[in-house]
Amino acid sequence: MSRFSGWARRLTAVLVLSGAVVALPVQEALAAPPLTTPWTAEVTPANALPEYPRPQLVRSEWQNLNGLWQFAATGSITTPPTGQNLAEQVLVPYPIESGLSRIQRHEDRMWYRRTFTVPAGWAGRRVRLNFGAVSWETGVWVNGTAVGTHTGGYDPFSLDVTAALRAGSNELIVGVYAPVDAAGAPIGKQRRSPGGIFYTAHSGIWQTVWLEPVNAASITRLDTTPDVAAGQLDLVVQAAGASGQQVRAEVMTGGAVVGTATGAIGAHLRVPVPNARLWTPDDPFLYDLRVTLTGPGGGDVVTGYFGMRSVGKAMVGGVLRPTLNGRFVYQLGTLDQGYWPDGIATAPTDAALRFDLEQQKALGFNTVRKHVKVEPARWYYWADRLGLLVWQDMPSMRTGVSPSAADRANFESELRRVVDHLRGITSIVQWVPFNEGWGEYDPARIADLVKSWDPSRLVNNNSGSNCCGFDGGNGDVVDDHIYVGPGTPQRPSATRVAVLGEFGGLGLLSPGHQWPGTGFAYEMTANATALTDRYVSINEQLRPLIADNGLSASIYTQPTDVENEVNGLWTYDRRVLKVNADRVRAVNRSVIASATGLTAGGLVSLRVTTSGHTDRFLRHQDGLARTDVVTAGSADTLKLDATFWTRPGLANAACFSFESRNFPGHYLRHANSRVRKDARDGTALFDQDATFCARPAQAGTGVSLESLNQPGAYLRHYNEAVYIARSGGPNAWDTAASFAADVTWLPGTPWWRSGADLAVGAAQSLRVTTPGYTDRYLRHQDSLARTDVVSAASTQLLKEDATFHVRRGLAEGSCYSFESRNYPGRYLRHADFRVRNDARDGTALFDQDATFCAQPPRAGGAGVTLGSYNIAGHNVRHFAEAVHIAVPGGSHAFDAAASYDQDVTWAVAPPWAP
Repeated sequence: MSRFSGWARRLTAVLVLSGAVVALPVQEALAAPPLTTPWTAEVTPANALPEYPRPQLVRSEWQNLNGLWQFAATGSITTPPTGQNLAEQVLVPYPIESGLSRIQRHEDRMWYRRTFTVPAGWAGRRVRLNFGAVSWETGVWVNGTAVGTHTGGYDPFSLDVTAALRAGSNELIVGVYAPVDAAGAPIGKQRRSPGGIFYTAHSGIWQTVWLEPVNAASITRLDTTPDVAAGQLDLVVQAAGASGQQVRAEVMTGGAVVGTATGAIGAHLRVPVPNARLWTPDDPFLYDLRVTLTGPGGGDVVTGYFGMRSVGKAMVGGVLRPTLNGRFVYQLGTLDQGYWPDGIATAPTDAALRFDLEQQKALGFNTVRKHVKVEPARWYYWADRLGLLVWQDMPSMRTGVSPSAADRANFESELRRVVDHLRGITSIVQWVPFNEGWGEYDPARIADLVKSWDPSRLVNNNSGSNCCGFDGGNGDVVDDHIYVGPGTPQRPSATRVAVLGEFGGLGLLSPGHQWPGTGFAYEMTANATALTDRYVSINEQLRPLIADNGLSASIYTQPTDVENEVNGLWTYDRRVLKVNADRVRAVNRSVIASATGLTAGGLVSLRVTTSGHTDRFLRHQDGLARTDVVTAGSADTLKLDATFWTRPGLANAACFSFESRNFPGHYLRHANSRVRKDARDGTALFDQDATFCARPAQAGTGVSLESLNQPGAYLRHYNEAVYIARSGGPNAWDTAASFAADVTWLPGTPWWRSGADLAVGAAQSLRVTTPGYTDRYLRHQDSLARTDVVSAASTQLLKEDATFHVRRGLAEGSCYSFESRNYPGRYLRHADFRVRNDARDGTALFDQDATFCAQPPRAGGAGVTLGSYNIAGHNVRHFAEAVHIAVPGGSHAFDAAASYDQDVTWAVAPPWAP
């Protein structure tokens, strides 16, 4: 028996539509979808998406019209087939191309028909007919009377059908025109002829259809904007037939009312939310909302929800970052296409809809980019409830065609409706009107337009403008796409945060769980272990980009396979997780955590965040910790004193200890409340005194450091000295004034960038440490760096080529540059990843390319690793005799993970030519 045996049966010759019996021709056995999911067989005409579809505007009385409707293709949707049986059956609300719909083909024009009976209890009220979404142009008739039209495939619409109703059975006919990419409407990735990165179309009714009774005066929309700073909710209530009426709003939690406000329809109500519990991915707390119309003819009541959170951008450690509730949170997400093999654009069940988001959260992601698609309202409810930040794309117009004036007007109309429809979603933090130039026009104007509609969120004028389309130069975000990546995305500017809007695309074939066709990806892997290894590798490369390049977000392609794309973490049928969940979750969490600046094994400097003192840094002097002003012009000793190794906590590896950069074996520790720099003495007490646990910043962005063995006491600066302190405690340094700011530290780029020392001015040779090649040395030849065997018997020229003078870094004095021994004024530098020996040309780029920061050897033992100053995560590596800057597991041959640690570790040897 097949996994979808429930579809292999003959249908009854009678279709029951809300009590009306309609004779139909016998329909032969139905074809199964090309690929099923664990929920496919659960879908029946009796339970097609039975949930109330609009969680933010809920009414207690409603009638679901999902289920079997009559269906027919047509050449025109101008004259409805009133009173006529249609030849086929379609299961609403699944798009007609889907297996779940029972049609499983595309039609440009189509009729839907069914009957319904209005419950007797609705008498005396208006009846509204609601559509979650229909693609694309819709006409609606009730009992032969035209009740309304709509254009747009991604926004909901509602029609008052009261005047067309009659007692008993009512006939409902819906006509739909769905040209897909034969016209210029927004379609996202739908194509009439799918292939590659474009997918099967989803035409017709593809979200829930329902009826509900309303009073003559009724609420139509709730626009919620949390105002965290003011501790209140900004609420605008839209209503119909409610002229002169008042509205009462109540904020509730656990059934208790915590704030109320009363005002006029259309006005900004300020509803207090005292001591608000803020919504975050780690704590996705939601408040309940109840809104009531009051006054003559009033009494309409709806319920909804919202989260208290703020979205913005701010300079954090000199870098522009996106903020959530005033704090920088690194946004690590997926490129979520929202396609299903059985329902195409419509998840088979609500449990399936939730599953995708649950699994992404379980893998350690905190963000989802909803890619050129708008989901049903319940998808956003689950994102809000589960705690995932959402970037919302506008579905793109078709590619390769300049949109006409009419297409542009239509696009902007639907874009505005989508923003209005979703503006109350807590999880949405960014609008993305264009992707990779698809149907793009006037990106700067459109970005400004969206910002004017919703100034409470960030706007990204074109995701992927580096690769395709064009950059309007404005908005809040500069967004690169790099496959496989992560490469070196653009740095942030003074006005735009830097994000990697797409990267990854690692593939793995999964026979038996794939869409029919030839699967492809940006890079294929051989098995689950290899896929996991590559995923971990490329995500580990994000950490230096966050710290050194100002990267604030990254979006991995993608959570599931989609049709012929096999680059998902899950298979398209959602039956097989293709990666090791523990390893993926671990690297994801470590990347997010690294955005705090505290990563075990890294160098860090800790800046004061107290207003008026933000040019000061934690440092040690004469054995005591204190804060002092540190600048680029400060002395080397001060920069070294203000730089620490972040180590796993000496007494608890889940916390941190801070080892002096210039006094190895010395750690920050507290003694009698004063923080000192002392040599580790081997006692348990020292290890406890030197261990601090990272806690959420008590003020703004950064981290607070709590003493391990004195819980409640935090690392605090006070009158230049540094203590562990308790707010309101008995000591002078415990004063409550500015306590939260004083115990908040901003980890940042270390003032001393090198973690290993070289002798400036000395002549040195650098020997290969890879086993089997330890007789080879770094040298230059014909202006290119390479490795060759050098021995006492070698020519003088070869010995000179293999000798360099160590200089202070041309671009950064705490790093190093290597001047040729036999060609003064020429330096090792990288260009297009190849290391060369070139004459200094006076440009800033050359100086950066010729600067390398020395770190302890990756392969252990003696030696150094030389990291590129301006391309984060890349180290000087020998590969097949040539020398490059490379990243482990990158996209180039010289990035191969095999023997990487040995290949980037160089022994510092006596010079061959002193």
